[in-house]
Amino acid sequence: MTPASGKRAGEVVVERGVMVAMRDGVRLACDIYRPADLAGPSPVLLERTPYDKLGVNHADRTAAAPVPVSKPKIAAQFARAGYVVAVQDCRGRYASEGVFEKYLMEAEDGFDTIAWLAAQPWCDGKVGTYGLSYGAHVQSALACLNPPALAAMFLDSGGFTSAYHAGIRQGGAFELKQATWAYKHALLSPRTAADPARKAALEAQDIRAWFGRMPWAEGASPLSAAPEYESYLLEQWRTGRFGDYWRQLGIYARDYYDAYADVPSVHMSSWYDPYATTATENYRELSRRKAGPTKLIMGPWTHGQRSVTYSGDVDFGPEATLDGAIAPDYMALRVAWFDRWLKGQGADPLPPVKLFVMGGGSGRRNADGRLDQGGHWRDETDWPPPASVETAVYLQASGALAAQAPQAGAAWLDYVHDPAHPVPTIGGAIASGAPVMEAGAFDQREGPGFFGSMVDGRALADRDDVLVFQTQPLAQAVEVVGPVSVELWISSSAPDTDFTVKLIDVHPPSEDYPDGFAMNLTHGILRARYRDGFEQERMMTPGEVYKITIQAFPTANLFAAGHRIRLDVASSNFPHFDVNPNSGEPEGFGRTPQAARNRVYVDATRPSRLLLPVTGGGTGGF
Repeated sequence: MTPASGKRAGEVVVERGVMVAMRDGVRLACDIYRPADLAGPSPVLLERTPYDKLGVNHADRTAAAPVPVSKPKIAAQFARAGYVVAVQDCRGRYASEGVFEKYLMEAEDGFDTIAWLAAQPWCDGKVGTYGLSYGAHVQSALACLNPPALAAMFLDSGGFTSAYHAGIRQGGAFELKQATWAYKHALLSPRTAADPARKAALEAQDIRAWFGRMPWAEGASPLSAAPEYESYLLEQWRTGRFGDYWRQLGIYARDYYDAYADVPSVHMSSWYDPYATTATENYRELSRRKAGPTKLIMGPWTHGQRSVTYSGDVDFGPEATLDGAIAPDYMALRVAWFDRWLKGQGADPLPPVKLFVMGGGSGRRNADGRLDQGGHWRDETDWPPPASVETAVYLQASGALAAQAPQAGAAWLDYVHDPAHPVPTIGGAIASGAPVMEAGAFDQREGPGFFGSMVDGRALADRDDVLVFQTQPLAQAVEVVGPVSVELWISSSAPDTDFTVKLIDVHPPSEDYPDGFAMNLTHGILRARYRDGFEQERMMTPGEVYKITIQAFPTANLFAAGHRIRLDVASSNFPHFDVNPNSGEPEGFGRTPQAARNRVYVDATRPSRLLLPVTGGGTGGF
């Protein structure tokens, strides 16, 4: 291909506001970026976003240049690498027509957009997709329809396998980051921009105060001035059983894996991202069904923060960034990926699985005031790694975690879950939670920065409504890499309640941390009415004993010698999840909360246990 006459290499021609008609006649706005020296058809890259095709995402930065760059600048960089790039506002957002309904029109709109792009004279018939978060969800949605021209994908921190199981709900509970997201983006919607009264009404709301007044209802929420946002949020909140609503195209890929596009795809996420389960499940299912190739990258970051070394109050060392460890930077990695699979140039830049294993640091406070957890990258052939072996660790009446099953004789521990005083969320796998909640790894202590904290500096372990089980200081290091689950034998005085779990790496006391540092790794939750399956609600008989299984998010951590492995069990994790009122009322309508006495059994006939994916085949450190 030779440069077009009179055009200089590196120049980019931009055509803004190209309106592309969807199958129902609604037109979506695209900006098209083309290399000025393009002499013939080229592969096309597509980003679809609800966040403004002219906007800036906080994650679009590099380790060397920490100021985020705009979507137009990123598109221009791809164009200079020899691609035509289309950046599109999703339906009902910014310059696009139509009404925005979160997630549920993206498959068809994405399919139609790719068909339009493939028909343009500057497209060679191949379209690749990229995008973060919602920009990854839209990719997976359109891939379920297998667009003929789709040729490669790079999904960053999203791409629902099942929004019910991870992303909108988890374990039957509702993820309240959906509420903070809805409020923020109702303010940014085209209808709000066009209606000063609506904008003023939304801006007058105190979102943090509203989190103290739940559940919400029509006309009684911070979104009442934006009824289309209020409507979908309340529908998601109230639709507790897994059924047709949650199997809709756009939020449920599990029904579409056989039809899913068989193209090279990267699924990237991180241990403190709400889409960690999504990425690992997409990799596992697609790598086994498709020629692909399918790749997985899992870092130690919060949502999209691939170019920083820390998450919350914990630092993972100089290796922790994508920059320099996997590629020079994120742009270089994506260009190499698309060059290989859209142009046939260069080598495949990725192994099947690239994982960051946290741990191995000094445990001291670094110059930025964060705990030095350390860590390193590792290449694997599959997920879960073949060396990871599911290993049972049993909860003991003494509060111990041990490899030995409990002794005979009835034993249990109990606590009171009061919905009026829930256990506060201290970090974790959260996105879009500001200004109510913060993601990442933190010492598990209440503080003014954490919503709902009541006693500044109080360890969650010291709360009466948290059960703590932990090993003795480890005699040798134990590495855990893979999915985590917990089997509990439980009963309650209430017809319904929640049980939450949290896996923690407990650093011993040190000069920098005289009380030690309890670092959260991963969490899980189960609403007891769904203990026999999410398709049905079964209330409990007070006092009757049930066995439940709680699926936690995956993780990868080296518990150093001298550390403890800890499991916290409680019945709330707020505001990450809505609080169970214990009353058995329909989801989202809990207006008569009551305290519940919840019990966890830890004896030989009812052996509650933590199931850890331990590498190296041994538990000698326990």
